[in-house]
Amino acid sequence: MSTSSDSELRTVIPADQIQKRVREMGRQISDDYRGRTIHVLALLENGFIFVADLVRALEVPVICQFIKPQYRPGEVLEIFFSHESDIRGQHVLLVEGLVHSGVTTEFLMSDLRSRGAASVKVAALLDRQSARRVQLQTDYFGFVVDEAFLMGYGLGSPAQTHRNLPYLAVASDGQLMT
Repeated sequence: MSTSSDSELRTVIPADQIQKRVREMGRQISDDYRGRTIHVLALLENGFIFVADLVRALEVPVICQFIKPQYRPGEVLEIFFSHESDIRGQHVLLVEGLVHSGVTTEFLMSDLRSRGAASVKVAALLDRQSARRVQLQTDYFGFVVDEAFLMGYGLGSPAQTHRNLPYLAVASDGQLMT
C-alpha cells in the first residue's frame, strides 16, 4: 500500500511495534481494573484508532464515550461529549492519541474529578513530555516521542491526511505534509 505521498514519509514507529505495545497496555490496564468497569473517554480525532485497538485489548467491561475539543491555535474553545453520563463513583480512563502540552488533559481530569469520578487515569499512545506546560504524568503510555509532527495511526497531517496509515511517520524532508 504505497502511494507517492507515502514515499515522502519516514517511519518512526512501525505498525507491528504499535500493535505489540497496545496489547501490553491492554493487559496492564486490565490487571489494574480487574473486577471493575472502565468508563473510557476517548479524545477525537487523534485518538480514534488507538482507542479502537485499546478497548479490544481490554479484558474488563468497558463503556466507551468520545470527547471532541474544538481548538484555535494555542487554545481550546469548547469540549463536546458524545453524551453526558453520570460518572459519579465510576472509574474513568481518558484515552488520547498524543498528550502534548497537557493543558486539555489536566482540565478534563479536574472536571471529571469534580463530577465525582472514583478515579481518573490517562492512557496515551504518544507522550511528548518535552512539550508539557503543566505538571502531568500519563498513567499508561505507548511511546515517549520528541518528533515535532507525527502522522499515521489516527494522527493527521495539517491537511488531515495520513490518519489511515498503520504506522507513525514524519515527513522525510522535515516539512509538514499539506
